[in-house]
Amino acid sequence: MAGISLAQAEAQLAAYLAAETAVLSGQSYEIAGRKLTRANLAEIQKGIEIWNGRATTLAASATGASRARTIVPAG
Repeated sequence: MAGISLAQAEAQLAAYLAAETAVLSGQSYEIAGRKLTRANLAEIQKGIEIWNGRATTLAASATGASRARTIVPAG
């Protein structure tokens, strides 16, 4: 994820979560000049999935949890 910081990913995730809340309450919401309405709920939820995945990956990288491990069974 070169170029995207954990803070940026979390901020985008928060924006999409706020958009989802607004749309679910019957309102429209605007992100980066695009107006999203109830008809765009699937698009907002896809954005939540994307940004949650990016934030999770970046958080795991920051803690070293994403390191590959090899497990060899005792034999």
